[in-house]
Amino acid sequence: MVVKINSSGLLGMEAFSITVETDISRGISAFDIVGLPDASVKEARDRVRSAMRNCGLSFPTQRIVVNLAPADVKKAGSLYDLPILVSIMLASGQLENDLSDSAFIGELSLSGEVNPVNGVLPMAIEAKKRGFKSFYVPAKNAREGAVVQGLNVYPVESLAGLIEHLHGIKPLVPAKPADPSKAHSRYDIDFSDVRGQSQAKRALEIAACGGHNVLLIGTPGTGKSMLAKRVPTILPEMTFDEMIETTKIHSIAGMLSHDSSLVSERPFRSPHHTVSPAGLTGGGTIPHPGEISLAHNGVLFLDELPEFSRNAMEILRQPIEDGKVTISRVNATLTYPCSIMLIAAMNPCPCGYYGTPKCTCSPKAVANYLAKVSGPLLDRLDLHVEVPSVDFRELSSLKKGESSAEIKKRVDKVRAVQNERFRGTDITCNARITSGLLNKMCPLSDDALDFMKNQYEALGLSARAYDKLLKVARTIADIDESEVIKKNHIFEAVQFRNLDRKYWR
Repeated sequence: MVVKINSSGLLGMEAFSITVETDISRGISAFDIVGLPDASVKEARDRVRSAMRNCGLSFPTQRIVVNLAPADVKKAGSLYDLPILVSIMLASGQLENDLSDSAFIGELSLSGEVNPVNGVLPMAIEAKKRGFKSFYVPAKNAREGAVVQGLNVYPVESLAGLIEHLHGIKPLVPAKPADPSKAHSRYDIDFSDVRGQSQAKRALEIAACGGHNVLLIGTPGTGKSMLAKRVPTILPEMTFDEMIETTKIHSIAGMLSHDSSLVSERPFRSPHHTVSPAGLTGGGTIPHPGEISLAHNGVLFLDELPEFSRNAMEILRQPIEDGKVTISRVNATLTYPCSIMLIAAMNPCPCGYYGTPKCTCSPKAVANYLAKVSGPLLDRLDLHVEVPSVDFRELSSLKKGESSAEIKKRVDKVRAVQNERFRGTDITCNARITSGLLNKMCPLSDDALDFMKNQYEALGLSARAYDKLLKVARTIADIDESEVIKKNHIFEAVQFRNLDRKYWR
């Protein structure tokens, strides 16, 4: 008799159904797993055999064939250990439960403990879609899976505990779902710690209001990194849908804490400049999320931008524009979301002191250093902000600056205006306005239109730079509670677009 147990697998962001079919027949003792398993799945034979014996269960000495259907999809990972074991127990008569409305995932230790696995949240969502009532997962993954309402997610700590539950001796209690309304961001850093830099703070507030990308350029020690790290403290709270999508990515990547059920704080990723292109976009035989996707709905900070490899920098161009990254490999072509705020920081020259008596760089060295950052990448950075040295009087002042909470109130107010403007569309902020809606969403006054025309010709802007400039002006107008973009809004936006002319000429 063939026994079937429900399970699940992962391919990129999406889970898919797996049916574990087990047949025990007479013949020479053997244990085969078929259905396109990789090495980690094949090793389940030894883990299942040892776990059953060490928990006092009888392992059949007949011929066992386990098929992971559908057989044309590659199976990877150790999450099939638990459903394989349960199917063997049913096929051998050691269990008699009807488990047709249940699904199982989990890795077994040799002693019978159930270890955590990656990607439980998308698999729990898939289980709910398939109409299952019960989902048995490792205990450390239970809070993550319980986010899906209408599904009983049972935390399984050990094989012994699962058997007692299935026999009705000691029932397991379903994990409680998280309350997203109680999820609030908590930060140990604040904008009030930053001394001076009023212009840079203004630029980052504009960026937070509209979701714009930023380039910070200045000499070492002026606070570029300090400013960038505080941007998440003024961003709006994540919506429940954003929490779910961000949590799915972190779960798939194995970066979700077992103590939390949802990622409630906007991610801040700051990879080292030695990161490879695959480390940024994602990679592997079956591609996993990279730094760009791990920063989804948050901030990706690239410090010392010219020190990144040319390939790593240029690979950012398409994901920044599209809000998603597609990775093609022999085994699969997967797409991960990457709607991010990109903040880059750099020195103006190799020694960092360009324009001051301290600078020891030749004009050629400066030009070569700046040339590492290409024009197309600069075009995709909405605001170019110079971060000057801080005056001693400001640095030594005991007066605290404006707090992140005060700035965030203004950001939330502007985002509320944008949410109303973009209601019924997929646009989330001004930086995501599509080309087709740009003229409708960004009406210009007559004097603003004339000024924009003059600046476009004087600065020699590209079509993309023009769009970016218009979107930044739209955000500045929203801050001023103006539906129409005026000349002063264009003027301020232009001030944040001329550094590439100053340094890159």
